[in-house]
Amino acid sequence: MARRFSRVPKTARGTPVKYVRGSKNKKATEDEIKSTSRKYKKGTLTKAEMDAIVKRRSKSAKKSKK
Repeated sequence: MARRFSRVPKTARGTPVKYVRGSKNKKATEDEIKSTSRKYKKGTLTKAEMDAIVKRRSKSAKKSKK
């Protein structure tokens, strides 16, 4: 039997809201998530691309003030 996951709120384009919540530019983040997902499913995502994506995502996040 396949696992069932509970439904989560999504943006208009189908990305879970939690994935784009803390970003400065939500549309750009959503586009990047979708393109990365497509590349991963095709098997064309390289290690270098993944490293660049990680850097971009951490730069995109809102920084908390301490």
